[in-house]
Amino acid sequence: MPVRVLPDFLVNQIAAGEVVERPASVVKELVENALDAGADEIVIDVVDGGRTLISVIDNGSGMSRDDLSRAIMRHATSKLPDDDLQNITYMGFRGEALPSIASVSDMTIDTYNGADENGWCLNCESGEIRPSAWAAGTRIRVENLFRKTPARLKFLRSDRAEMMSVLDTVKQLAMARGDVGFTLNNKWRFPKNQDIEQRVATVMGDDVVGNMLPVDVASASSNMRLRGLISVPTLRRASSVDQYLFVNNRPVKDKVLVSALRAAYMDVMHAREFPLCALYLDIDSRAVDVNVSPAKTEVHFLEPNHVRSFIIKSLRDVLAKTMNENTVQNVATPPNDVHSATPIHFNIPPTGAWHVADKKTNFDNIFNSIPSKPNKPFEVDLKSDADTNIDLPLGRVIGQIGKKYILAQAGEQLVIIDQHAAHERITYEKLRRHTIKTQPLLTPIVVNMRAEDVMAIISIADELHNSGLNIGEFGEDAIAIFEKPADWDMDWASVLHDIADEVRANGHSSELNEKLHLKLANYACHHSVRAGQKLDMAQMDALLRDIENTTRGGECNHGRPVYKFIPLTEIDGWFERS
Repeated sequence: MPVRVLPDFLVNQIAAGEVVERPASVVKELVENALDAGADEIVIDVVDGGRTLISVIDNGSGMSRDDLSRAIMRHATSKLPDDDLQNITYMGFRGEALPSIASVSDMTIDTYNGADENGWCLNCESGEIRPSAWAAGTRIRVENLFRKTPARLKFLRSDRAEMMSVLDTVKQLAMARGDVGFTLNNKWRFPKNQDIEQRVATVMGDDVVGNMLPVDVASASSNMRLRGLISVPTLRRASSVDQYLFVNNRPVKDKVLVSALRAAYMDVMHAREFPLCALYLDIDSRAVDVNVSPAKTEVHFLEPNHVRSFIIKSLRDVLAKTMNENTVQNVATPPNDVHSATPIHFNIPPTGAWHVADKKTNFDNIFNSIPSKPNKPFEVDLKSDADTNIDLPLGRVIGQIGKKYILAQAGEQLVIIDQHAAHERITYEKLRRHTIKTQPLLTPIVVNMRAEDVMAIISIADELHNSGLNIGEFGEDAIAIFEKPADWDMDWASVLHDIADEVRANGHSSELNEKLHLKLANYACHHSVRAGQKLDMAQMDALLRDIENTTRGGECNHGRPVYKFIPLTEIDGWFERS
C-alpha cells in the first residue's frame, strides 16, 4: 500500500481523539483559552451533559478578524511569543484545541476585541466569517459534539455522569484562579476575587471551614514555594475527589505530588482514606515540562525526588505542630487556684500484659536505646504553684469515663480524650526519634532481578540506606543486601521487586518507610495504655500535658481522633437552657 499524506479533516479528528475525550475536555480547553485571554468572568452552559450544546462566554480580550481566521488552523497559537517550550506561562500553547473541537462538532465563534468597528462570527464548518453584533470578549458554541465521529459518541456515559465530570473540571479551574468568577448552568457559582479559604469552602463544602491548615513554605536553594491549605487529619474523604494540585497554577494529576501527599499523611491517616487539599507548587518553569500530553494534565519534573522531598517535609512540618504551637481557640486561662504541673512527663505504663503483634519479633532491637518494659508505676512530677496562671489547651482533668475516656474542662469547653489513642501517639513519636538499628549480614542476601529492575533499585540506593537497607549491584541482573534493619525477617526478594515496580512507575518508592511505619504503629498500639485500664488523676493529668506537646497529637497512628471539644453552650442546648 502506498504512503500518502492524510487529509486535514482526518488529521484533526485523530488529534481530537487525544485532546477531546469527552465534554469535560471541551470545557477545559475553552475555559483555559478564556483565562489566557485575560477573562475574569466566565459563563459556561452545558445541555444534555455536553452532547447537544457547550457554550463558553468570557469577557477577555477577544480576537480581530485576522486572528479569528487563523484560530481554527492546526498549531496556530498566540501563546508562544518566543517559541520557547521550556518557558511556558500560559494554560494553553499547543494550538490543537479549537481545530480538534471543530473537527468533531458544529462550532461557531463570536468575538470582539474592542478595537474593530464590530464583532465577528466564524462558522467553523464552512469557514465563513461575517460581521457580528457581539460586543465584548468571546463566545464559543459547540453543538452536536462527536456528530462527525459516531464511534466516540457511543462511548459517552449518561448525561448526568458527563455533567458531573464537567462540574469537576470547572471546580479544578476555579481552584486554580480564585481571582476569576465562574458560573456553570446558572446553578454553580464561584464568585471572583475570593481568597483561598473562601474558594476552598465554595468548592469543597462548609465542613472544611475551621478544619484546614495553611501551608506556605519556600525553598530558596531550589527556587520552589508550596502554598495552600491541607485538611486536619480528622477531616478526610473516601476518595481523592477533594485533592486539588497545581503546578504554577496549572491543574495537574501528577504521581510525584500525589505520592508526596500520601507520604506526609502516612502516620496520621489510614491508607484507605484521603486528605483534602488545595496545594500550589510554584517552581521555575524551566524545571518542569508541561508539554507531556495533549491534555496538559501531566508534568515531568527535572528533579522529581527533590520536589517530592520538599513537599513531604513541608506538609509534615505543618501537621507536626503541637497543640501549644497551634493554640486551641476559645480556651480560657485556668484560674489561679488550679495546681498545675510544669512540665509533666507521662512514661510508658505497665498494662499487666504486653500484647505484641508478632511474638517471634523482638521489636525493641529495631532501635537503639528504646526503654525497656517498665516494672514500676507512672512517674509523675507535679509541682504546685498557686500563683501560676498558664494556658492548658486540653484543660484540667475532671475524671475518667468507662475506663476509656478522660474528661476535662478547658475554659468554656468540655474535652473528651481517648486515653489509648493519646498514649499511642505519644509512644509512636518517642519511637520515631530513635535511630534504626541495622544488622550487617555475614552472607549477603542475593535477589535475582531483571536488569531494568536492578537499575531502578540502584537509583534510590541512598533512600534505602536511610531506611536501614544497604544494597549494591551483584552483576547486571541481581541485587545484594549487605545490611538490613535488625530483626526484620521478611521476604526480601518480594520487597525489592515491589520497590522496583514502584520506582519504575513513579520514580521513587515509599515501600520501606511504610513498612517501618506499620511496625512502629503496631508496637505503639500494643505498648500503650489500654481501653479499660483505670487511671488516677495524676496519671490522666500527665497524659494530657504530654499529648499537648506531642507532634501530630490530634490523631492516633491510625488516623482516629485523640480528643473532641464540646462547647458548654452546646450542652446548654441539650437541656434547653437559654
